Amino acid sequence: MKLIKGERLFTPGPVEVPDRVRRVLGGQIIHHRTPEFREAFLETRELFKQLVDCKEDNFVFFASSGTGAMEASVLNFFEEGEKVIAVVGGKFGERWAELGNRWKLKVVEHRVEWGKSVDPDDLRKLLREHPDCRGILVQMSESSTGAYHDVRAIARITAETDTLLVVDAITALGVYNLKPHEWGLDVVVGGSQKAFMLPPGLSMLWFSEKAKERLRDRAYYFSVREELKKQREGQTAWTPAVSLILAFRESLSMLLELGMEEVERRYKLISDGLGKALGALGLRRFPENPSLSLTAVMPPESVPADAIRREMLGMGVRIAGGQGKLKGKIFRISHMGADPLDMVVPLSALEIALERLGWRLKHGEAVGAYLKNVSAEL
Repeated sequence: MKLIKGERLFTPGPVEVPDRVRRVLGGQIIHHRTPEFREAFLETRELFKQLVDCKEDNFVFFASSGTGAMEASVLNFFEEGEKVIAVVGGKFGERWAELGNRWKLKVVEHRVEWGKSVDPDDLRKLLREHPDCRGILVQMSESSTGAYHDVRAIARITAETDTLLVVDAITALGVYNLKPHEWGLDVVVGGSQKAFMLPPGLSMLWFSEKAKERLRDRAYYFSVREELKKQREGQTAWTPAVSLILAFRESLSMLLELGMEEVERRYKLISDGLGKALGALGLRRFPENPSLSLTAVMPPESVPADAIRREMLGMGVRIAGGQGKLKGKIFRISHMGADPLDMVVPLSALEIALERLGWRLKHGEAVGAYLKNVSAEL
């Protein structure tokens, strides 16, 4: 039997949209070539600049999913034939390699076991072997495995070279107190339907002064140069996602009201609490160094991951399964857009699902362990 309120989303995008944002999305649309939109758009840009803690306004928004901003990174900062290293440790690392190959870059794939985090020293060695490498493409939060890649450590390596560090932060922006300028990142991409708590359809691309010197003119719709010129004036080169931009202004305000240090602390609280809860059930997380954005879980050997998901969905709780080679082998619970107490819902449903599927447990063990971990911090 599903919950009276309908389905609850605990997937790594889209996530549930909070009431404040829904009220904006439900409003009448405005025309984008008006002073009203210009004012709202410039305010949204100012809020985003505060979020990433940068004085420069080297960033653009696209009417696309996060993959659009990934493709824009390849097209705008690299020429055909240039060499890049793609860290391939999950489904979205594979996407970096696919995009590089599609646009005729020379892609050196650095394969990392799924669930593992890339060793920065391995990348240092690779750069020595490939001194003509123009970029490293990596995820910060590889949501297909739940693994975290230490982009700050990688940035200390690329800072010594002309190599650009291009970071897919689609499931990291809005979770971590991410400071790309201070950390030494060069290109950072994000998407609306993750921790920004919006529907899909808006992406963002930030870039450093180092990357700005490498801007190319290979793209049309995804031209960073054209968009930057227009967006600094409060307009866009092409038709923008008007409603999403207005709602983005609201979600950015919500995050900044709380403060990104506090936002990251709460996500860490959720992540640590879920780790304790899984331990109480005799389960373990899949990645060795988990992202704060989601928890990827290894099911018991005797209980299929997809069966757990089906049971939970029957209770109105939707979580995600594995992707690629992990399909049917793990399940994933997103933290994005959630308050600490929200996670009692999927944990309760998980306990019931496991019991129904023959896993012996005491009711309340996981929830109790979770609450014990988070209660003192709430």
